[in-house]
Amino acid sequence: MNQILNVSRRRFLQAGAVAGGTLMLGVYIPALARSSRFAVDEAEAAKDFSPNAFVRIGEDERVTVIVNHTEMGQGAYTTVPMLVAEDLEADWSKVGFEGAPVAPVYNHTVYGVQMTGGSSSTWSEWERLRKAGAAARMMLISAAATTWSVKPESCKAEKGFVVHAESGRRLSFGKLVDAASKLAPPQDVTLKDPKDFTIIGKPTKRLDAKEKTDGSAVFGIDVKLPGMLVATVARSPVFGGKVKSFNAEKAKAIPGVRHVVQIARGVAVVADGFWPAKLGREALEIVWDEGDLANLDSAEQGRAYAELAKGPGAVATNNGDASAALAGAFKIIEAVYDLPYLAHAAMEPINCVADVRADGCDVYTGTQFQTIDFGAAVEESGLKPEQVKVHTTLAGGGFGRRAVPDAHFVREAVQVSKAIKAPVKIIWTREDDTRGGYYRPRSYHSLRATIDTNGMPAAWHHRVVCQSFMAGTPFEGAAIKNGVDDTAVEGARDLAYAVPNLHVDWHMAPGGVPTLWWRSVGHSHNAFVVETFIDELAHAAGKDPFEYRRGLLAKHARLKGVLELVAEKSGWGSPLPAGQARGIAVHESFGSFVGHVVEVSIQKNGRPRVHRVVAAIDCGPAVNPANIHAQLEGGVAFALTSALFSEITFDKGRVKQRNFHDYPMLRMNEMPHVESHIVPSTDKMGGVGEPGIPTVAPALANALFKLTGKRLRSLPIRPGDLT
Repeated sequence: MNQILNVSRRRFLQAGAVAGGTLMLGVYIPALARSSRFAVDEAEAAKDFSPNAFVRIGEDERVTVIVNHTEMGQGAYTTVPMLVAEDLEADWSKVGFEGAPVAPVYNHTVYGVQMTGGSSSTWSEWERLRKAGAAARMMLISAAATTWSVKPESCKAEKGFVVHAESGRRLSFGKLVDAASKLAPPQDVTLKDPKDFTIIGKPTKRLDAKEKTDGSAVFGIDVKLPGMLVATVARSPVFGGKVKSFNAEKAKAIPGVRHVVQIARGVAVVADGFWPAKLGREALEIVWDEGDLANLDSAEQGRAYAELAKGPGAVATNNGDASAALAGAFKIIEAVYDLPYLAHAAMEPINCVADVRADGCDVYTGTQFQTIDFGAAVEESGLKPEQVKVHTTLAGGGFGRRAVPDAHFVREAVQVSKAIKAPVKIIWTREDDTRGGYYRPRSYHSLRATIDTNGMPAAWHHRVVCQSFMAGTPFEGAAIKNGVDDTAVEGARDLAYAVPNLHVDWHMAPGGVPTLWWRSVGHSHNAFVVETFIDELAHAAGKDPFEYRRGLLAKHARLKGVLELVAEKSGWGSPLPAGQARGIAVHESFGSFVGHVVEVSIQKNGRPRVHRVVAAIDCGPAVNPANIHAQLEGGVAFALTSALFSEITFDKGRVKQRNFHDYPMLRMNEMPHVESHIVPSTDKMGGVGEPGIPTVAPALANALFKLTGKRLRSLPIRPGDLT
């Protein structure tokens, strides 16, 4: 991975090319890379980029899979190569990976741009990458058959060799590269029957674990270029603010400071290293025009959201007549929820290296949005597309933060490098990202429901108030239909429970605060609301929360199956130690079905103590069960962090939180025992990284209700909420 500092997209070879004296076999299948209005035209791209491969096999027997999805801890650099290796019949011990350059052939098969998100890295490549492996396998078999003067049908590939069954002759893939590279890739390929899988479905160790352990892994913050300087940027303390004037004399007096440059979002201090750049920024004297949000206050914002919720919003779902059913109801259950802005708080803060020259521009960053960031680099550099390269590094967490439609961190780096005529690395401090980053939107929810004589929900009315981060971006047309942003109401508009009268609507709250997808996006707040409210209806009906849900999921077999599995594995209904209780929640998101049971007690200081979490998932075919378990376990830590500690609040237009002391993470001694279970499934594949988040917090809240009788309407959970 250290080679990333010198990698050119031209290194990704066509069939039969030579690199470093090693013959390579390259295979790519452009027909499987769907285009969209966001993608670069294929004909134009062919002029700009060399054709690129998904598979490369060397004479040294190494099989390299070119991975077009960013590795940010979710395991893409292992699961994606598994797809190729399975149908290639590779020897897994000889399989490696490389990050892909930016090119249309690497565009997402559904979204049409090169990106990583939506828990889609594996399922989106299920067909394309297996076909890439199968095509390479067929070429190797044909090459061996020609060498032996036998029919290809009499040969087969197995574990890195092609074997002629009748004669017992064997040739390794490496020995066949020269002959295979002269063949045209087949147009039609045959994929393996899943019953014959030897790699897919087996728990597999991460291919990137060694380099992350020995320190050789290259994250964005590790990139070093000859002559590179380091910059920090002073940005407005209030979102939307602009520089009125600044005095750089004191900053320039700091030893090591080389340049002070005004850019679009603020003032950059460029120095020999990070520390002088930071000290130089602190010495800057800046007068800000704080703009329209200078008086933003969280309490006042909450009142404004509540006022919006009093009137009807844009209709997301309207089945039956919820208003009439509620008007004639004997008993109505009502609830109001207020859930905060949340920061992504990835362990590696945002950073980007840019090297803008007269004849080219190189960008190095752990981006989730290669196509968008490439376009931004082209625009800001003023160069031709063929002169610009974006190199994707490893990312120390992303959770959506590195998929930014305005590509601000790339634009900043390119602007500064262009101005100082030298390579530069811009580093955001933890405080920069906590106070000036992008957030999950704050959301306000108003719910009203009634139950029938059997205790089953007869009507359900859910109103959501939150910002839209899709409005004003290139994705607005796809995400906002009939005035409703699907990311705002996902998990609410498509209620899984059988309710004859269902109404869901949405108010777009005023903008200004930068918001963005946050791990599990709208499901993260809507599932909390839905799963705690359905628990409340079960209590009102005098029914067990598990049985109540099961009775409402007759038409949702996969979600019902997860519910039953997580209840069974958790020992639902069995006795717990005194002072402990269980809560349950289930939800569908990103094509997968997940359930959690949380066991909790309350400590003497009034804070919850989570002892055990049991998770179950139906994500369709499990490519790497070990990675699925890891994602579910990590998801528990991520979700408990937000439920117990996290919120972003505003006072006088400024974010009050700064770093991990006031935006804390779950500590190791607070981590519960986690058990995770995978439903064996051949149904449609879904995601894993995000679906494990939404049901943790509601399961926790439901358990706390059993202990205290208190319904939690806001997060994070504070000791005073439970008394």
